[in-house]
Amino acid sequence: MMRLAMSQAGSGLLRALVRRAGIPRDRILLTNWHSTDWQSLTFTGERHELTLRIAGPGSHEAATRLSDGIEDAEIPIPGYVVADIALRGHPKMEDDGSVLIEFEALTVAD
Repeated sequence: MMRLAMSQAGSGLLRALVRRAGIPRDRILLTNWHSTDWQSLTFTGERHELTLRIAGPGSHEAATRLSDGIEDAEIPIPGYVVADIALRGHPKMEDDGSVLIEFEALTVAD
């Protein structure tokens, strides 16, 4: 198995999203991940783009739990603040019954 190099903020964000979906981790596949450093005059952080595939029975319900209200959700990551998170488009139902969800997020050091 190949492991992606991921920052603490990135791995914390992924864990928090998996928890929010409310299903076992083995039903959520990370299909795309890209993070870049970000900074302003007063903050440092990272911009993240990620795509998750939720498979199996109840994938639509899990995708709804994960995505509904995400823009206003408090997403806890130790040592970081999720300053912004949003869906990129709408969740997409695939032919095999799985659901693809794309996110953009900004995390800043606490």
